[in-house]
Amino acid sequence: GPQGTFSFTSYLSGEHIICLQSNSTRFVAFAGSKLRIHLDIRVGEHFLDESVVQAKDKVNEVNIRLEHLIEQIHHVSKEQNYEREREEKFRKTSEETNSNILWWAVVQTLILISIGIWQIKSLRDFFISKKLV
Repeated sequence: GPQGTFSFTSYLSGEHIICLQSNSTRFVAFAGSKLRIHLDIRVGEHFLDESVVQAKDKVNEVNIRLEHLIEQIHHVSKEQNYEREREEKFRKTSEETNSNILWWAVVQTLILISIGIWQIKSLRDFFISKKLV
């Protein structure tokens, strides 16, 4: 039909890419209608639906509050794991960058020393050939 809904749950943190494509065979400008997309993205744990909560007549207020708190605890735990993964990735990137900077400094120093030695040898050979030394 002209409308559709889908959802997914990811158990791994990271970037997710959603690609939307129309399967219409007509070009939108000539079709006389507009293509409208409504994208509603919900991130994180979602709380209990109020209609479901009201339907549970036998469940008392303490159990509802307890379920709500348990969902919040799970959400906080997942957020902490995600932040730990990001911090670990950042730390590895920083260590690799520091290592690369150290090796770049060593290479530059060796190049400068070799150019200095080459210049001294060239000047000495020049002075010897002109019989100034």
